[in-house]
Amino acid sequence: MKALVNTADGLVIKTAAEPIPTASQALVAVRAFSVNRGELALLAARTQDWRPGQDIAGVVVEPAADGSGPAAGARVVALVEDSGWAELAAVPTARLAELPDEVDIEQAAALPLAARTALNTIRLGGNLVGREVLITGATGGVGEFLVQLAVLSGARVTAVARPEAETHLRRIGASLVVPTVADTNSQYHLVVESVGGQILRDAIARTAPGATVVVLGTTSREKTPVDVYDFIGHEGVRLVNYMSYADSSPIDADLGVLVELLASKRLEINLGLCADWTQIDDALDGLRNRTFHGKAVLTI
Repeated sequence: MKALVNTADGLVIKTAAEPIPTASQALVAVRAFSVNRGELALLAARTQDWRPGQDIAGVVVEPAADGSGPAAGARVVALVEDSGWAELAAVPTARLAELPDEVDIEQAAALPLAARTALNTIRLGGNLVGREVLITGATGGVGEFLVQLAVLSGARVTAVARPEAETHLRRIGASLVVPTVADTNSQYHLVVESVGGQILRDAIARTAPGATVVVLGTTSREKTPVDVYDFIGHEGVRLVNYMSYADSSPIDADLGVLVELLASKRLEINLGLCADWTQIDDALDGLRNRTFHGKAVLTI
């Protein structure tokens, strides 16, 4: 089979041995995969014939021998540990979900890591019906899912994004779009923050007592000086981080929820780039330089 392999000279399509599934794994013919921002750092660090790829969608060609998971011919979406950017992947059935007819392969490939991160981050906020939610980095791959899922949870969402993104973000449910956190005076019950630095500090200053602040990342690369006095007037605020690799929520169940939302058109995906997998370098450059919004999906 063919697979993308990361080398000292960059990603190249090479011939690789076909995977041999264990009893609890299905063999999937990969039809599409998506690229996540976190994979940029992994690609920079793992240059010794590493096989990347987490978000995949395709067709089961060999069902799991233990009888778990879908039958041969089923279309599926999966979140794998690595080696997904290939013609074939051996996938634990606990890490995949079957696709209904209403969901395209390309759409499904954009779901796993970003949408599951958004789903379980929103869950950290508890009951959000009628609550105020603040989301920074709202035009990113995770950010657009966060906006939609928070709205579906009954929240009133303020999205932090560039002015040109306002029309799109309001269309997917944001009640307010502001260029910086400093431009809002609301008190938020849930803050999902991915920029760091002064923006995180500004966000804490706008929390309601007892609120939850979830830190997803620090794209600004700025350190965030925070001390106990920043919480005067914001007593009981819970500051937590979310790491996808440490998430214990069942992957197959999470993917099932997301697929159902997509099939029923309660969730939509913004494909900022959709191209053949031979254009992987263009996709990575676009992601790195933020030349498109939404998700990048490559087809095989």
